[in-house]
Amino acid sequence: MKLRLGARGSALSLAQARLVAASLEGRAEVEIVTIATTGDRLSAAGSPIEWKGDFTRELDEALLDGRIALAVHSLKDVPSRIPDGIVLAAVPPREDPSDVLVSREGRLFADLPSGARLGTSSPRRRAQLLAARPDLQVLEARGNVDTRLARLAEGRFDAIVLARAGLARLGRLAEISEVLPASLLLPAIGQGALAILARRDDAGLLSLLETLDDAASRREVEAERSLLATLEAGCRAPVAGLARVRGERLTVSAAVFSPTGTTALRVEAAGLARDAEDLGRAAGQRLLERGAAALMAEGA
Repeated sequence: MKLRLGARGSALSLAQARLVAASLEGRAEVEIVTIATTGDRLSAAGSPIEWKGDFTRELDEALLDGRIALAVHSLKDVPSRIPDGIVLAAVPPREDPSDVLVSREGRLFADLPSGARLGTSSPRRRAQLLAARPDLQVLEARGNVDTRLARLAEGRFDAIVLARAGLARLGRLAEISEVLPASLLLPAIGQGALAILARRDDAGLLSLLETLDDAASRREVEAERSLLATLEAGCRAPVAGLARVRGERLTVSAAVFSPTGTTALRVEAAGLARDAEDLGRAAGQRLLERGAAALMAEGA
């Protein structure tokens, strides 16, 4: 079987595509096809990303018109509603979903001096970091991982916050100064997980990709994506969520923040892993009942 696998042209996206291609070695001949997305162009221009689909739209189009057979994304970039005709075919084993601090002098978060320049383009991270350390300057840090690390080295920031999974897939874990616990910084929806998308009608490929699917990772992201869909939150909303499977049980921790982190709504839901979507939906509904919509609107 010959497959054309679509990915964005960033170093991280290509590293993720190579991981998937390697997992299919011996069962399929894989050609990696790079496709520039709206999100890549906006990021390169230093413009904010307003919609998760900015990183997936062109790859979705290539899937639907047959230019590629499958696409690989960081799952946190995939909108909660996937276009008709496309399915989430596989979620491989999830990397550690934690956020990490990378600082110029190897300092820990608690040891950053007052007024230190901390770089992140994520409203979710900004709100939680300011809640913990309102004395810091949290500045915009856009671009791909390599760009942000380069700007840190240039001295534009004293530290930046990144996803540990991205550094792991790029082989750059040695640059981490500190892994930040979820109690300080609850991750983004789907962080650490990969999404493999394919056409709904490609039965042979779906059967092959099913072998790459990790049951626990899929349940976790099903719960988190159900939470996100219930909140109807965009990519600029300061929303965080983490589901963890332990045996047959699943726990969802979810939160919505004001832009400066001064107000936070937090909930948990727990139950059977097989009810992942229902648990995520329940967590989202509880947040809405407590005023999440108004809180999210503050950052719109």
